[in-house]
Amino acid sequence: MGREPSVVSAAEAVAAIESGTSVYLGSSGSVPRILVEALCARGRKGVLRDVTLRHIHTGRTEDYAAPEFEGVFRSESFFIGDNMRRQVQRGAADYIPISLHDTPQLIRSGVVGCDVAMIQVSPPGRRGRVSLGISVDVGLAAIETAKLVIAVVNRNMPYTYGDGEIDLDRIDYLVEDDSPLDETHFPLPNEIERAIGRNCAELVEDGSCLQLGIGAIPNAVLSQLSDRKDLGVHTEMFADGLLPLVEAGVVNGARKRIDRGKIVASFLMGSRRVYDFVNRNPMVRMREAAYTNDPYRIARNPKVVAINSAIQIDLTGQVCADSLGMRMYSGVGGQLDFIYGASRSEGGRPIIAMPSRTTKGVSKIVPVLDSGAGVVTPRSRVHYVATEYGVVDLYGKPLQQRARLLITIAHPDCREELERAAFERFGRHFLHWK
Repeated sequence: MGREPSVVSAAEAVAAIESGTSVYLGSSGSVPRILVEALCARGRKGVLRDVTLRHIHTGRTEDYAAPEFEGVFRSESFFIGDNMRRQVQRGAADYIPISLHDTPQLIRSGVVGCDVAMIQVSPPGRRGRVSLGISVDVGLAAIETAKLVIAVVNRNMPYTYGDGEIDLDRIDYLVEDDSPLDETHFPLPNEIERAIGRNCAELVEDGSCLQLGIGAIPNAVLSQLSDRKDLGVHTEMFADGLLPLVEAGVVNGARKRIDRGKIVASFLMGSRRVYDFVNRNPMVRMREAAYTNDPYRIARNPKVVAINSAIQIDLTGQVCADSLGMRMYSGVGGQLDFIYGASRSEGGRPIIAMPSRTTKGVSKIVPVLDSGAGVVTPRSRVHYVATEYGVVDLYGKPLQQRARLLITIAHPDCREELERAAFERFGRHFLHWK
């Protein structure tokens, strides 16, 4: 071990942050709230200007994005959470389009600067190392490149094994704070989401390796898998819905070719129950996003089933998952990483899963994407699409057949309009597709 970090107060730690610097914030449940609050307090004194805060999802509404800090702080997200959506849409914050697996390299290469890393860690373990716990994702790259590393050491942060284990001498300032970690509680799936879950679950075989995104649909899928055997997990995140399958022995990773017997993830979003589950659990390996989301590494496991969501999909299979027309909504995230990785996996099944309509009754299967909508997954990479009305496989299908297949899983009230749009696009020959 080298030098020991200085133990200081939050105010003392952020006093080292100067105008014009770029600061990385730990994400999800690992946001170092006490440092954010101290930095905002420093910003109110009028001594800071043009400080860029970069992060993934930071959970709760952030003070630094308030109008009072215009010109003081500017947020640039690698993925837009619901807490920053309005700020990005009105231009007070911004978004960096990037696949999650590329984000660590973006930082390490210096394309996106990182002067200061503000993170949250577990107390030191037996070997004197601390752990990034529930959120490794791109934090390791920030720690490696930052000129100044400030860490909140929190007894509530679980110690997880993998890439997030770091030596204390990588940290400059330690701030002690035992506030509860942020938790995420997902709503129970509704009837439509349960139907989508059943349709997706039919594609999960014994020995499949799962990647599940965020929200009610992944939990609905997991609830249908209690009769499967030897499932594996290689994902960017997981939550409470996975735990019953682990406890029942359904998820054991026995048929994985890499990280056999291990649950591999990059960050967690869930309750305290998940945090306690991963604490010093040798079955869990927390890896950075460059590892978990590398399509070629994903593909090394057989039968990868990747389930991701969409805002819209057009009749040719183009998937929009990051924007509502021109208004940014979320981000690229890891969707394309896992769609491509699963497609290269032996027996893999990449799935786009979504309700057929929005809560306002608007079809999510559309003739063309809204003006300005971003294509996160191109039509050339789309395989399975699932709604509550079934599953279709678009891979290798020509455009007119794709349109016909997608219409069969659209909401019945929307199918006639979609058929009319397909006829106008493809001409009378479209009528002959069965």
